[in-house]
Amino acid sequence: MWRNSSYILRVSSTKSVGKVGYRPIKSAKKRLKDKLRILTSRKRTGTFREIVKRINQTTVGWINYYGIANMKTFIREIQAWLNHRLRQLIWKRWKLLRTKYAKLRQYGIQHDEAMKTAHSRKGYWRISRSEVLHQAIPNKRLVKWGLKDLSQLYERRYSKD
Repeated sequence: MWRNSSYILRVSSTKSVGKVGYRPIKSAKKRLKDKLRILTSRKRTGTFREIVKRINQTTVGWINYYGIANMKTFIREIQAWLNHRLRQLIWKRWKLLRTKYAKLRQYGIQHDEAMKTAHSRKGYWRISRSEVLHQAIPNKRLVKWGLKDLSQLYERRYSKD
Protein backbone atom coordinates (compact mmCIF):
# COMPACT_ATOMS: atom_id res chain seq x y z
CA MET A 1 0.00 0.00 0.00
CA TRP A 2 2.67 2.54 1.03
CA ARG A 3 5.48 2.26 -1.48
CA ASN A 4 7.43 5.27 -0.36
CA SER A 5 8.52 5.01 3.27
CA SER A 6 8.56 8.81 3.63
CA TYR A 7 4.77 8.77 3.88
CA ILE A 8 4.79 6.62 6.98
CA LEU A 9 4.46 8.51 10.24
CA ARG A 10 7.88 8.48 11.80
CA VAL A 11 7.94 9.42 15.41
CA SER A 12 10.26 8.71 18.26
CA SER A 13 8.70 7.40 21.42
CA THR A 14 9.60 8.59 24.86
CA LYS A 15 8.69 6.87 28.05
CA SER A 16 8.43 8.79 31.26
CA VAL A 17 6.74 7.93 34.51
CA GLY A 18 3.94 5.66 33.39
CA LYS A 19 3.26 7.45 30.10
CA VAL A 20 4.27 6.74 26.55
CA GLY A 21 4.61 9.79 24.35
CA TYR A 22 5.48 10.32 20.73
CA ARG A 23 7.42 13.12 19.13
CA PRO A 24 8.10 13.86 15.48
CA ILE A 25 11.67 13.06 14.55
CA LYS A 26 14.14 15.90 14.02
CA SER A 27 14.18 15.54 10.25
CA ALA A 28 10.38 15.98 10.08
CA LYS A 29 10.63 19.17 12.14
CA LYS A 30 13.47 20.40 9.94
CA ARG A 31 11.49 19.68 6.75
CA LEU A 32 8.55 21.70 8.08
CA LYS A 33 10.79 24.62 8.99
CA ASP A 34 12.57 24.47 5.62
CA LYS A 35 9.25 24.46 3.81
CA LEU A 36 7.98 27.41 5.82
CA ARG A 37 11.28 29.19 5.18
CA ILE A 38 10.74 28.83 1.43
CA LEU A 39 7.11 29.98 1.72
CA THR A 40 8.09 33.09 3.70
CA SER A 41 11.10 34.02 1.62
CA ARG A 42 11.58 37.78 1.27
CA LYS A 43 12.00 37.49 -2.48
CA ARG A 44 8.82 35.45 -2.90
CA THR A 45 6.24 36.80 -5.30
CA GLY A 46 2.48 36.82 -4.83
CA THR A 47 0.10 38.56 -2.54
CA PHE A 48 0.25 38.25 1.23
CA ARG A 49 -3.08 36.42 1.15
CA GLU A 50 -1.70 33.77 -1.23
CA ILE A 51 1.37 33.30 0.96
CA VAL A 52 -0.76 32.90 4.08
CA LYS A 53 -3.01 30.44 2.26
CA ARG A 54 -0.01 28.24 1.33
CA ILE A 55 1.36 28.48 4.88
CA ASN A 56 -2.01 27.42 6.27
CA GLN A 57 -2.20 24.46 3.90
CA THR A 58 1.25 23.34 4.95
CA THR A 59 0.81 23.78 8.69
CA VAL A 60 -2.69 22.29 8.87
CA GLY A 61 -1.54 19.24 6.92
CA TRP A 62 1.54 18.82 9.08
CA ILE A 63 -0.41 19.15 12.33
CA ASN A 64 -3.09 16.75 11.14
CA TYR A 65 -0.36 14.23 10.38
CA TYR A 66 1.80 14.67 13.48
CA GLY A 67 -0.95 15.93 15.81
CA ILE A 68 -0.96 12.84 18.00
CA ALA A 69 2.58 13.56 19.13
CA ASN A 70 3.66 15.64 22.11
CA MET A 71 5.12 18.79 20.60
CA LYS A 72 3.63 21.74 22.43
CA THR A 73 6.99 23.46 22.86
CA PHE A 74 7.94 22.91 19.24
CA ILE A 75 4.62 24.32 18.04
CA ARG A 76 5.08 27.39 20.24
CA GLU A 77 8.61 27.94 18.92
CA ILE A 78 7.67 27.44 15.27
CA GLN A 79 4.70 29.84 15.67
CA ALA A 80 6.96 32.55 17.10
CA TRP A 81 9.52 31.99 14.36
CA LEU A 82 6.82 32.03 11.65
CA ASN A 83 5.34 35.28 12.97
CA HIS A 84 8.84 36.76 12.97
CA ARG A 85 9.33 35.67 9.34
CA LEU A 86 5.98 37.18 8.32
CA ARG A 87 6.78 40.51 10.01
CA GLN A 88 10.06 40.55 8.14
CA LEU A 89 8.25 39.84 4.86
CA ILE A 90 5.71 42.59 5.50
CA TRP A 91 8.43 45.07 6.44
CA LYS A 92 10.31 44.34 3.23
CA ARG A 93 7.18 44.70 1.14
CA TRP A 94 6.52 48.15 2.54
CA LYS A 95 9.83 49.13 0.86
CA LEU A 96 9.69 52.92 0.80
CA LEU A 97 10.29 55.03 3.87
CA ARG A 98 7.06 56.91 3.39
CA THR A 99 5.14 53.62 3.10
CA LYS A 100 6.75 52.25 6.25
CA TYR A 101 5.97 55.44 8.11
CA ALA A 102 2.39 55.59 6.83
CA LYS A 103 1.70 51.96 7.69
CA LEU A 104 3.17 52.30 11.17
CA ARG A 105 1.03 55.37 11.78
CA GLN A 106 -2.00 53.55 10.37
CA TYR A 107 -1.47 50.76 12.90
CA GLY A 108 -1.31 53.14 15.85
CA ILE A 109 2.38 53.91 16.33
CA GLN A 110 3.29 57.40 17.58
CA HIS A 111 4.92 59.85 15.16
CA ASP A 112 8.41 59.79 16.74
CA GLU A 113 8.58 56.01 17.00
CA ALA A 114 7.23 55.54 13.47
CA MET A 115 9.72 58.03 12.08
CA LYS A 116 12.63 56.47 13.96
CA THR A 117 11.73 52.92 12.89
CA ALA A 118 10.96 53.82 9.28
CA HIS A 119 14.31 55.56 8.89
CA SER A 120 16.29 52.86 10.64
CA ARG A 121 19.25 51.39 8.77
CA LYS A 122 18.90 48.07 10.53
CA GLY A 123 18.08 45.02 8.45
CA TYR A 124 14.68 43.45 7.90
CA TRP A 125 15.26 40.61 10.36
CA ARG A 126 16.43 42.96 13.13
CA ILE A 127 13.57 45.41 12.62
CA SER A 128 11.01 42.60 12.59
CA ARG A 129 12.11 41.84 16.16
CA SER A 130 11.54 45.42 17.30
CA GLU A 131 8.91 46.35 19.81
CA VAL A 132 7.41 48.93 17.44
CA LEU A 133 6.75 46.38 14.73
CA HIS A 134 5.31 43.97 17.30
CA GLN A 135 2.93 46.72 18.41
CA ALA A 136 2.00 47.52 14.82
CA ILE A 137 1.59 43.90 13.76
CA PRO A 138 0.64 41.85 16.81
CA ASN A 139 -0.11 38.16 16.54
CA LYS A 140 -3.84 38.93 16.61
CA ARG A 141 -3.49 41.01 13.47
CA LEU A 142 -1.67 38.18 11.68
CA VAL A 143 -4.51 35.85 12.64
CA LYS A 144 -7.01 38.46 11.45
CA TRP A 145 -5.20 38.54 8.10
CA GLY A 146 -5.81 34.81 7.71
CA LEU A 147 -2.88 33.08 9.40
CA LYS A 148 -4.06 30.12 11.45
CA ASP A 149 -2.91 29.90 15.05
CA LEU A 150 -0.78 26.76 15.25
CA SER A 151 -1.28 26.34 19.00
CA GLN A 152 -5.06 26.24 18.61
CA LEU A 153 -4.82 23.85 15.67
CA TYR A 154 -2.53 21.59 17.65
CA GLU A 155 -4.67 21.70 20.79
CA ARG A 156 -7.74 20.84 18.75
CA ARG A 157 -5.97 17.98 16.97
CA TYR A 158 -4.22 16.68 20.07
CA SER A 159 -7.42 16.62 22.11
CA LYS A 160 -9.16 14.42 19.50
CA ASP A 161 -7.00 11.40 20.27
